[in-house]
Amino acid sequence: MKFFSAGALGLACALALAACGKKPPPPMPPPMVGYVVLRTEPVTLTTELPGRVSAMESSDVRPQISGVIRRRAFTEGAMVKAGQVLYEIEDSPYRATLLSAQGQLAQAQASIRSTQLQADRYRQLVAINGVSKQDADNAVASADQAKAAVVAGRGAVNSAQVNLGFTRIRAPISGRIGRSLFTPGALVQTGQTDALATIQRMDQVYVDVTQSAADLINLRAAMNGGDVTQPGPDSARVQLILPNGAVYPIDGVLRFADVTVDPTTGAVVVRAVFPNPNGVLLPGLYVRARLVEGVRQQGLLAPQAGVTRNERGQATALVVGPDNVVAQRIVKTDQAIGDKWVITDGLKAGDRLIVDGLLNLHPGAKVRARLAAAGN
Repeated sequence: MKFFSAGALGLACALALAACGKKPPPPMPPPMVGYVVLRTEPVTLTTELPGRVSAMESSDVRPQISGVIRRRAFTEGAMVKAGQVLYEIEDSPYRATLLSAQGQLAQAQASIRSTQLQADRYRQLVAINGVSKQDADNAVASADQAKAAVVAGRGAVNSAQVNLGFTRIRAPISGRIGRSLFTPGALVQTGQTDALATIQRMDQVYVDVTQSAADLINLRAAMNGGDVTQPGPDSARVQLILPNGAVYPIDGVLRFADVTVDPTTGAVVVRAVFPNPNGVLLPGLYVRARLVEGVRQQGLLAPQAGVTRNERGQATALVVGPDNVVAQRIVKTDQAIGDKWVITDGLKAGDRLIVDGLLNLHPGAKVRARLAAAGN
């Protein structure tokens, strides 16, 4: 057994008493957070929708008669005018047909005079019983048949002339013509499946975009309720975003929204018209159109930095409540405008939305609050 000396025991007691008399460290101060005060203001609602460019007019070049192409009279990719000759079909058979029809017409016209004179004479003779009434009737019928043959002959000549004209295949519309699918020497036929070429008018183009029918219904409900008003006179303007992210320099004009919902996608088609003087917008090009839908007069914008998602996927926000105690709100967002959300539920004007110091912050915590920087 070990024994401690009186001096060592006294020193230990003194140290213990000194430790008991030491003050505990002061508590940590509440964390500092930055907030913004939410205010209502008129908010212009815009929507970016995907779409495709289509030509204002598009027409296939097709043969209306059968024959062999003798010549192609245009440059692929060039501008052509309506009525311009594009192809020439070998016309010898059609010229021969026209000559034959003209000869038959001449024969029919030559027979008219003789048959008419005979009918006139028989009409006089039948009055004095010089010929039978049957012979007179036959003479009149022959004259009528000669006249009918002339009419038929003129029709045959006109038909032959039309077919001869079809040997020159002309542009049905003005526009830019694409590649030729047939070359000189190829046989073309009336009613064939493949077009010779396609012409597209592209000085103006359509942009067809699709919008969710549900979004359209919600927008109209908001308008009927007075939350959203019809946009101004410039609202019909539509902005276009090209595939490379650049904004097309010329605004388009909204023309119409389709009256039928696509049963497979649940979307409606909205069509806009864009000038295309430089041919930048090509048919089939994928673009995004920015449409002005309306103005929410009492819109509430909240910085995106202050809105997060919980484990259920709900949008949440932390606000500075009474006595600087943090409170959580479940919010509903409409759309993003710049770096802010349009809030439709869960927050109100005057709320102090926390945008700085959110790390490890939880509802019910006591905080020190200050206004966030103007950029938030």
